[in-house]
Amino acid sequence: MPTSAEERLSAARSLLQMVEEMIDGATIVDRCSRVVWFSEGQLALLGGVRLNDVVGQEIERVIPHSRLREVVETGLPQPMDIIQYGDKSLLVTRLPLRDETGEIIGAFAFALKNSIPHLRPIAERVHQLQSRLARMEQALSTTRSHRYTSEQILGASIAMREVGRLLRRAAEVRSPVLLLGETGTGKEMAAHAIHAASGRVNRPFVAINVAAVPENLLEAEFFGVAPGAFTGAARQPRPGKFQLAHEGTLFLDEIGDMQLALQAKLLRALQDGEVEPVGSNQLARVDVRVIAATSRSLTDMVRAGTFRQDLYYRLNVLSIRLPPLRDRHGDIELLARKFSERIAQTYAMPIRPITPAALDVLEAHLWPGNVRELGNVIEQIYVRTDGDGIAAPDVAEVLEIDVAKPAEPAPNSVSLSSAVAELERRMITDALNKHANRQAAAKALGISRSNLYAKMERHGIRDGAEQSQGEGATRNSASARS
Repeated sequence: MPTSAEERLSAARSLLQMVEEMIDGATIVDRCSRVVWFSEGQLALLGGVRLNDVVGQEIERVIPHSRLREVVETGLPQPMDIIQYGDKSLLVTRLPLRDETGEIIGAFAFALKNSIPHLRPIAERVHQLQSRLARMEQALSTTRSHRYTSEQILGASIAMREVGRLLRRAAEVRSPVLLLGETGTGKEMAAHAIHAASGRVNRPFVAINVAAVPENLLEAEFFGVAPGAFTGAARQPRPGKFQLAHEGTLFLDEIGDMQLALQAKLLRALQDGEVEPVGSNQLARVDVRVIAATSRSLTDMVRAGTFRQDLYYRLNVLSIRLPPLRDRHGDIELLARKFSERIAQTYAMPIRPITPAALDVLEAHLWPGNVRELGNVIEQIYVRTDGDGIAAPDVAEVLEIDVAKPAEPAPNSVSLSSAVAELERRMITDALNKHANRQAAAKALGISRSNLYAKMERHGIRDGAEQSQGEGATRNSASARS
């Protein structure tokens, strides 16, 4: 007799409860990557949270860097992954859950107790790598290295999950990366994270802000200076940023501010892997992975003739757009709490919890300065105001707005969230009616098929375009006859 998704999830939970003495922690999520169950051991690892408080939440809101969503969306198991939980090393297994038809209905993860000692060869190798990494980190602490990793880029919104996927992909390849987005969206942090996860992690990370260097000095900054190249030049060669970043990563921030003359020289350096220092006739070989960033529209600049088209194509191999904070639904609370914890630690002050009313004010702000502005606002609140928590008046004082008396809603008004939900439901319904199957509908909407299923379930849309192969065939033949 066929079993429902709920019954299969319950069976998985019962199985994990039977072997709970053998595991350090276990997690089950549904097809939308929402928490279904945590074992007692997992709740303890999470600091003693209560199961009822987290059931139904998206897994990233409870475990920010969980990879269970990858298992749900790809259907691929992750049988062995060594992770660090505080001072404990855990060997984690992640597996998908399927129904009788093979469709993904969720995923679960567990960590076997004392599994690391039993895998002594792997554990010893991990220990060797960790020791080597520690030595390298110590050696690099006085030189150029990355300051951020992907774990520090927080966000559970759909937009940021896509950014996280692209950052992981960028770390796997060697091609140039172009980071796009408004000021304050975290482009430099993303560049550091790509470098930290790449094979060049043990080599230098060198950054240069093109807009901050005078035009007449940019060439020397990029390519270096030969001894005696000009009056007052040092007798020793001065390496440029390309030479300093040899075998590592060169981050070119605000690339859209670069003058056309230097763009041509940069293009040659990227194509040939060679640079010519100012005042020298000798070429120097360099192996550099370039990550460029800009808050300007390079496509508009190409059309206007202020940015070289060939350089644009050279840089725009893998582009990643960092979304503005106003488009990251649900991330403001996550970020504000993290900033609050970090600033309290910096100033050796008690952490001030954020009240719901204060959170409403934060989420209503448009954040033209994005994440950087949010961090600045939280820091100002700690410095300028007193209190056990962060209240709405504290936020209003820093933002210089009036929240004393919120406006009364108009009769029969519809909230913004309700209007957005209704628009999303209508667009999904129209796409399903227009296309022969759900895959095509998802593509037309610009989302993944698993994301489409999640949204259909959220809005209660039961009749999709992919009801049966027979109906699809009938529609196709009817279309052919017409």
